[in-house]
Parts: sequence; C-alpha cells; structure tokens
Amino acid sequence: MSHRDARKPGTYPFFKLPFSQQGVCMETSLAIANWMEYVMNIKWNLVWLSLAFAGLSGCASMSGDECATSDWSAIGYEDGSRGYTMDRIGQHRKACAKHGVTPDFAAYQNGRDQGLVDYCQPGRGFSIGSNGGSYNGVCSVNQEADFLDAYNAGHRLHTLRSNVNSASSSISAKEYELDHIDDDAAVIAAGLISDDTTKEQRILLLVDLKNLAERTGKLQAEIKDLYDYRARSQVELEQYQLVVADLGY
Repeated sequence: MSHRDARKPGTYPFFKLPFSQQGVCMETSLAIANWMEYVMNIKWNLVWLSLAFAGLSGCASMSGDECATSDWSAIGYEDGSRGYTMDRIGQHRKACAKHGVTPDFAAYQNGRDQGLVDYCQPGRGFSIGSNGGSYNGVCSVNQEADFLDAYNAGHRLHTLRSNVNSASSSISAKEYELDHIDDDAAVIAAGLISDDTTKEQRILLLVDLKNLAERTGKLQAEIKDLYDYRARSQVELEQYQLVVADLGY
C-alpha cells in the first residue's frame, strides 16, 4: 500500500494470531498502554500550548526604553500602515504607564492618519483579502469604497483557492483511510482462514469485514464527489483569476 503505518501491538487484538487467552490479554494490555501514552502526549501538548498563549497575552506592546524614547508620530504611522484601530493607543498607554510615560496622543493620531492613507490603498486591500486577512473598518470615507472593492475581490480569490485546497486535503485523507482499510481487510482474511480461529472469533471477524466493506463503499462515493467538486472549484478559480488580472490589482 502507498500508505502503511507500523501498527502498534493491540490495534486489532482479535486479528493477532494465534488466538489464545494469554495472547489476547497481552495485546489488550499493550493497546491500553499505547492509548494512555497517546492521551498523555495530547495532554502535555495542550499544556505547553496554553503556556505559550499565556506568555503571548502577557507581552506588552512596548518596552520601557521604547516608551521613554518613542517618536509617537512614527509609532502612529506604523500602526496606521498596519490597519490597527485606535484601540492600539490604549495598549501603548497601558504598557507605558508602568514606566511613568504618557503617549503623545495628538502626535500619535496624526501619524496614524498618515499611515492609514498608505494602508487603505486598493492594492493593499486586495493583498490582505487574498491572504485571508481581516479588515477592521479603519479607512476614511474617501478611500474605503475602493479599498473594499479590492479587498472583497482578494477575499473572493482566497475563498476559491481554499475550496480547491480543502477538497484536495479531504481527498488525501479519505484515500489514506482506504489504504488502511485494505490492510485491515487482509488481516481479517488471514484470521478467517486460520485453523486457530474459533467459531465465535470468525463471527466477529465477518462482522468487522462487513463494516469495512460498507465503509469502503461510502469512502469511494465521497472521494468521487470530492474529485468532481475540486474540478468545478478549479475551473471557477481559474476563471476568476482572469477577472482579477483585468482589474489590475
């Protein structure tokens, strides 16, 4: 198979041959141990991820040295050119208050207004939209209409690309599962013909084989639909790319 994993002991305890009470107990114990290891890995990954986010949330927007030596007009320009709302000055004020520094609001606002002029260009709007970025409603009335037209065009392009990529990912995942179903069916078949398999075990294996057959049929139908959807989405994407090219963004 194109995708074959090294299965850990205990994945299919009924299919491990020969079947003996001691063997089944050993396989079951190993399966439980493997599952517990998997759960613990997830738990610790979540713990470290939570700590990382906690660290990020505690980061101040400016350090003490930056507060003391800042050109507030330049900071405003930088924030404006990045599309930040006026809430950003509140973050700076909070960070600098710890160091006894008060932002120059007028200078900041003047710089931010200049930065927003650059941010609110149509080309920038298209770039933000096509990369899946968000718009916070910061552009002036004079610029917002053209900016939004470009942003929406870019966002549409991003959506169409995402449709194609999402379908491809789903196809890969389902084909991967199909490969493993073939592996599982081979293991079941070996169990069915083994002289060491009891009547009761054969009954369970036949049930498992029936379930695999049903799952295979369902996956094959889903994969076919996904291929059709991806083909349609690809055509739609290519057509829209021609439209975007004419817009000159």
